Amino acid sequence: MCQIADMTVVTPDTLIVSNITNKCVQLMDSRNGRVLSQVQLQDRPGRMCLTDRTTAAVTKGDKIQMIQIKDRSLTIGNKLTVRGNVYGITFSKNSLVVSYGKPPWLQVISMDGKVLQQLDQPGSSQHFMFPWFMCTTPDGSVLISDTNTNKITKVDASLNILQTFTSPLLQDPRGIISVTKDQILVCSNRNHRLLLLQPSTNTVTTLLEEDDGIYNPHSLAYCPGQKRLYIAPSYLTDTIKVYKIM
Repeated sequence: MCQIADMTVVTPDTLIVSNITNKCVQLMDSRNGRVLSQVQLQDRPGRMCLTDRTTAAVTKGDKIQMIQIKDRSLTIGNKLTVRGNVYGITFSKNSLVVSYGKPPWLQVISMDGKVLQQLDQPGSSQHFMFPWFMCTTPDGSVLISDTNTNKITKVDASLNILQTFTSPLLQDPRGIISVTKDQILVCSNRNHRLLLLQPSTNTVTTLLEEDDGIYNPHSLAYCPGQKRLYIAPSYLTDTIKVYKIM
């Protein structure tokens, strides 16, 4: 039993998972759920992203912990200290894009921790309240789900706002992934739905709901080669649901 903060696909048969309950990051065999390797952390891990196939960046408070992935094994890498409590993280155009909470704002930082771009000032955000999850689209843009405003915001790699998405279906949006440039999947936690967001038409539709076995969806991962979608809920569980995208 654990609470999963985030997860992402490393290879077609492996997932890397941040486990809040046990304060660890785990590499799992996605075919049978077996833990192949894990590293213990002092603090609870949060959101994560891959910077390449050998490195994951994991948020934990005001730190970003790098985890090295080699030969189906995990080891602790270097650590970055940032300027606030990191909520979301993604990788775009050789840099990390991070969102902060309490107060909310965004930064682009280099892999050695240098601030390259910034959107809003701490304590005076005009755009966000709780920017919790982020993902990168194929063209390098970044999508941010804000659980308090029930909005999805699209920015470019320099944090210029490109588009904002709202819908009555977006209720406490959390995990978000880009399947294609015009197919964005979003966890709508409060109404137990998996939503499809299509930026070209600015439409939001329901793909899965509670009757399909979706309850409090929190985190998503997608394997394009096998067209497999992984969904984890936000409460204590021992199950990650796996779906085939047709």
